[in-house]
Amino acid sequence: MLEKLCAVIAEQFGVDPASVDEDTAFEGDLGADSVDLVELSMALEEEFGMEEMVEEDIAHIVTVGDLYRYMQERLEL
Repeated sequence: MLEKLCAVIAEQFGVDPASVDEDTAFEGDLGADSVDLVELSMALEEEFGMEEMVEEDIAHIVTVGDLYRYMQERLEL
């Protein structure tokens, strides 16, 4: 699932998938702002069938690893 997540993130931000890993920071490495993260959450909802991410949850997600752990918790429910 991590590989697929990194591929979706790379596509969303227009970067090389090889440059995205668990330590990639959305703001620092990808230049993401809150609008980018909302757009990413919509793409993840579509790709993984996740529930909509609320702003409070998005605010706590700093790196791809944070998002991956968040998704694991939500998708296991």
